[in-house]
Amino acid sequence: MNMNKDLDNFFKLTLDYIKKASKVAGDAFQDDPVTILSFPDEKERKEKLQYSFKMIYEYGVRNGVTYATSEDLEGIIIWLPPNKIYPSTWTMMRHGGFYAMRKVGLKFKAMKTSIAVFKYEEARHKELVPYEHWYLQNIAVKPEEQRKGYGGLLLSAMFKKIDSEGLSIYLETNNEKNLSFYQKHGFEILEHTIIPETDLPLWCMLRKPS
Repeated sequence: MNMNKDLDNFFKLTLDYIKKASKVAGDAFQDDPVTILSFPDEKERKEKLQYSFKMIYEYGVRNGVTYATSEDLEGIIIWLPPNKIYPSTWTMMRHGGFYAMRKVGLKFKAMKTSIAVFKYEEARHKELVPYEHWYLQNIAVKPEEQRKGYGGLLLSAMFKKIDSEGLSIYLETNNEKNLSFYQKHGFEILEHTIIPETDLPLWCMLRKPS
């Protein structure tokens, strides 16, 4: 595997691949604390979680840099540039939110919890990094393809471009097992907290330009 793969050699996601990309992300995030909170029933989570990612990937394709390791989508990633990091709720609804609600089924309690979590995370994001930067919104690797180096390939492909701009990269994770992976690639923990009214942990991380 070429660990120095140039960004131009990756498979650029298009709107036609959003459904497949959402399925990859849904499978990859089955054990994520936020998705378990939103879909506590394992069977329902396996079936419906993928639909929640449609708006994320549609927004990413239209407004960010979104690509995969190959057309087989072993791994996928969404980078949002500085001027596209904070879309409004209405914008996200128009980019697939209404579709997700129909497919998942409207559950007021779950929706209220999820919105509260994301609003808190966005507030921490804005306070911790109040300057121009890139946002790593999502990275997902198929469960059967994990630990093969795809995650590192997806990250490193953009580092050169972002470093050349002199900008930092921000991300957040709710899963402690992800920390060592991100730290290996130059991210440092800015803050570790518990999201109010939940027992969900939140790690806010930053990679400074090298």
